[in-house]
Amino acid sequence: MLARIPGRRKFLLGLGTAALLGAALVGTAGASSAAPAAVAGADNTGDDPVPVAIQVPPGNRLIAAMDAQGVQVYQCTAGAWTFLEPVAALRDEATTVIHFRGPSWQSIRDGSLVEAKTVASSPVDGAIAQLLLQATRTRGTGIFGDVTFVQRLDTAGGVAPTTTCRDGQTQGVPYTAEYRFFAKG
Repeated sequence: MLARIPGRRKFLLGLGTAALLGAALVGTAGASSAAPAAVAGADNTGDDPVPVAIQVPPGNRLIAAMDAQGVQVYQCTAGAWTFLEPVAALRDEATTVIHFRGPSWQSIRDGSLVEAKTVASSPVDGAIAQLLLQATRTRGTGIFGDVTFVQRLDTAGGVAPTTTCRDGQTQGVPYTAEYRFFAKG
């Protein structure tokens, strides 16, 4: 069972892209580049059960779980809001990660990166869907060097605007989530 992060609070921040990326860089200088240890006792359950549709296949172990705060960016195309990209900062006690278009996650501490594609989703009322993503590419030997799957869980906010729009207009919608990263093992 994955222990919940003590004092974890769900709140939405209306941060702009530049402010979010800048905030992610604060406090990371001098951090160690050692790879993290596996999260003890991790599986597809926890305090909040993971929907069957987005469970990670057997043979993969949880290596990191991080809370994310950011925005889902939408762009107006032909008079309708369409998803463009995520921009978020993920954090745990030792690592800060930037989440961006791809979807991609890159460690500020060690430079490693994982890109993934969605393989399953589970809807959430009033929020973006929970997802299971499979790694399509990794880079580096750090935290993301061996990632096989990513789960996006416990989502809040981030749904597309319902307002009218002008073509080319963009809007960031605040969201929070928990991301879990898995590797073979």
